[in-house]
Amino acid sequence: MQPPKLNAIHHVALIVSDYPRSKAFYTEVLGLTILAENYRAARSSWKLDLQLPDGSQLELFSFPAAPARPSQPEAQGLRHLAFAVTDLDHWVSYLQSNAVKVEAIRVDEFTGKRFTFFPDPDGLPLELYEY
Repeated sequence: MQPPKLNAIHHVALIVSDYPRSKAFYTEVLGLTILAENYRAARSSWKLDLQLPDGSQLELFSFPAAPARPSQPEAQGLRHLAFAVTDLDHWVSYLQSNAVKVEAIRVDEFTGKRFTFFPDPDGLPLELYEY
């Protein structure tokens, strides 16, 4: 039997350590659109649904006392989240103007495309991949 077809990635969920700081970063700095924001009293947790222009979504969750994610050295699990962009140089300048530390631009040895990484407020590696 053939597996059914997966159509797209609907959303990626992130647990953040400082909800207001991460909300500001993803909405004000990265410019994602807020779809919904809900406080779940039973879990003492906020859930923020964000959308990118292509319709894909990012969910931010806050949980009390969630353990930190090991990023360095790289750990098993989600390695990074990559966003497709058309003007990498503009994004790098923009992020730097917002006090975001951006790594040097590199070139993918297999595709020849340019990319870079920068951290979110919790140190999660985020990638910008130029297409």
